[in-house]
Amino acid sequence: MIFRQLFDRESCTYTYLLADDVSRKAILIDPVLEQMPVYEQLLTELDLQLAVALDTHVHADHITALGKLQLQFNCETLHGEHSLATGISRKVCDGETIQVGSLELLAMYTPGHTADSYSFLLKQEPCWRVFTGDTLLIRGSGRTDFQSGCALQQYHSITEKLWPLPGNTRVYPGHDYRGLTVSTIAEEKQFNPRLQVSNAHAYMELMESLNLDPPKKMDVAVPSNLNAGLTL
Repeated sequence: MIFRQLFDRESCTYTYLLADDVSRKAILIDPVLEQMPVYEQLLTELDLQLAVALDTHVHADHITALGKLQLQFNCETLHGEHSLATGISRKVCDGETIQVGSLELLAMYTPGHTADSYSFLLKQEPCWRVFTGDTLLIRGSGRTDFQSGCALQQYHSITEKLWPLPGNTRVYPGHDYRGLTVSTIAEEKQFNPRLQVSNAHAYMELMESLNLDPPKKMDVAVPSNLNAGLTL
């Protein structure tokens, strides 16, 4: 398998490139519009065919590249079925498998950061990988104060959907603001300060006390991302 972790410096967004090294078919997770030249160069250099591009949720801090990627590479574009976005190929449901070559991505509905948040699990040996979007971050979790976010839902998504994964499952988040690139389920259970609470109510109180500023691009990004990142 070919795997690359890419970074958008302005929004601190991670994009993930996965590819089957036999069929050369590839997947992009959470692509950022401004990074299109990077994706184009990498796909060409590695001789890859982009088959699928997907977003873990409707983003508020950057504009997605899904629409542009579909136009340029004729790839399939995906959201979870709870998304309100239009202009994408189709929506996947909880428990559905996305097959690209020999790669199988399992869609996991993990709401809380937003009502449409999904994580995607790759059960590829020697270790599983889970792409958590903004549901679970490294030593943190995504805010829950807009886009129908709900701290109680997020707590249950993390503790009931992600925590049961094997402890050595690698956690690849949608963002990091301190330069951390990867963690594991076991590490986050032990060291994530937001999850050292006794119950869902305590987690909700913690999240409600954050008082974060709105994302700078929210007023532009959300409407655009509801149309696959294309100009309305």
